Amino acid sequence: MTAAQALARAASELVGAPFRLRGRDPQTGLDCIGLVASALARAGRTPPTLPHYAMRNASCARFLELLPQVGLVPSRADPAPGDVVLLRPSAAQYHLAIIGPSGLLVHAHAGLGRVVESPAPLPWPVQARWNLIEN
Repeated sequence: MTAAQALARAASELVGAPFRLRGRDPQTGLDCIGLVASALARAGRTPPTLPHYAMRNASCARFLELLPQVGLVPSRADPAPGDVVLLRPSAAQYHLAIIGPSGLLVHAHAGLGRVVESPAPLPWPVQARWNLIEN
C-alpha cells in the first residue's frame, strides 16, 4: 500500500467522528486540521505541532509551512485518493479535506457535527492540493 493509499484509508476510518473546533482526538472530536493530523498519524506520520488558529482566518500560511515536515508536497497531477485539499468556503475561511479511497472528500463538517464523506466537488473553490510522498 502506498503512503497516499494509507492516508486515504485512514481518513475514511475517521468518518463518523464528532466535530469539535481545534479537536485532535477522534473520540472527543476533530476539526478539519485535526482530521488531517489524525489521518496522518494513523498512516504512520508524526503530525507537526500546530500553531493556534481561529475558525476564520485571512491567511493560513503558518499552517501550510508545516506540510512538508510530514511529506506533503504540492500536487499538479489529477486528484487522487490520499490527496489533501485546501478549500475556501469564504473570504476569511479555509477548510481541509482528504480524498478518500472511493474518491469522496472526507472532511470535518461543523454543521453536521461530525466527519463525513461528500461527493466531489464541494461547492467551494480549491486553493491547493498536496500528495503524501513515500518515506
